[in-house]
Amino acid sequence: MGAYLLLAALGLAVGSFLNVCIHRLPIGESVVRPPSHCPGCARVIRWYENVPVVSYLALRARCRGCGTRISAIYPLVEVATAALFVGTYTLFGFGPLLLPRLLFGCAMIVLLVTDLQHRILPNVITIPGTLAGFLFSFTAPPGWIDSLIGVAAGAGILLGIAWTYVRLRHEEGLGMGDVKMLAMIGAFLGWKLMLLTLVLSSFVGSVIGISLMASGRGGMKYALPFGTFLAFGALVAAVYGDRLLVWYLGFY
Repeated sequence: MGAYLLLAALGLAVGSFLNVCIHRLPIGESVVRPPSHCPGCARVIRWYENVPVVSYLALRARCRGCGTRISAIYPLVEVATAALFVGTYTLFGFGPLLLPRLLFGCAMIVLLVTDLQHRILPNVITIPGTLAGFLFSFTAPPGWIDSLIGVAAGAGILLGIAWTYVRLRHEEGLGMGDVKMLAMIGAFLGWKLMLLTLVLSSFVGSVIGISLMASGRGGMKYALPFGTFLAFGALVAAVYGDRLLVWYLGFY
């Protein structure tokens, strides 16, 4: 029980830092300086106003200085990161997959929210993340061969789709951020789970896109944040991927 509580507390603290990344990376700010401040009045946030989840509830979701509303994304990211830490430890224990899965999960949380809010997948996450995933593969699954194939196939598939779309429609359909993100997913998860991620994210994206069109809130050219769906699919694949593949292959 002590280990779970410690990991939950650590996850909340890391989630607070992920919120800084989510807010600052899309606008090109450093995640180190200046100190945390209110985006409305630029007032520096005191340490006791920056306690994960607790401060959000105590402040009633508003800045103590100017009353600017604090987005619910902040506590949601903190709770999600705490759940990530506890869940990853439950699945993998203190084994070789614990650290890479934690780093991968944190990166996916940041990419999921930044793409949802800003349609941006920061290179500072995807490019070093691809290298990190490949380096981890020398000491942990999926192994360096599957990881390398995952990188090449992940980037190659989306590059091919993007090139074909431009040739047929004469406009950009996928950004290079999606290409780099799927390469990173392939590096961490290997080519099999990368393909599963692509299938899951495409399915979820299609369902949401069709729902938006049916409700009149979007058309054929409505830009969906595909990186958000990739992150969701990758998190599912990282947890349930092997079992889903076994279940699917059982039909053949």
